[in-house]
Amino acid sequence: MARILLVDDEEGVRGFLKRGLEMDGHVVELGVDGADGLERLTSAETPFDLMLTDIRMPVMDGIALALAAKRDFPDLVILLMTGYADQRERARGLDAIAADVLTKPFSLADMRVAVKRNLPA
Repeated sequence: MARILLVDDEEGVRGFLKRGLEMDGHVVELGVDGADGLERLTSAETPFDLMLTDIRMPVMDGIALALAAKRDFPDLVILLMTGYADQRERARGLDAIAADVLTKPFSLADMRVAVKRNLPA
């Protein structure tokens, strides 16, 4: 299936979402914050098909990560996640960069559908 980079600063969230993505046969690599995610993107030998990232994280937030990722990897599909209304507002202006914004709390099924819907055919 797809090669996915999942970036979230909460270990429990990363593990939960990773298991859900792997249920659909995806290969998932994890990043612990935006800077780590960007490093994984740039050092990957095989490109990622999709990046799912939280917005609110230390070091580099998900919006800065999305902007840098889209600049360097224009074909990368980016999905953002947030549980904060103000972050959701910040993400509204990123329609050209982010394919979708998932609002926490969301179900594992909702996330799996969003990933499937936004992956290239």
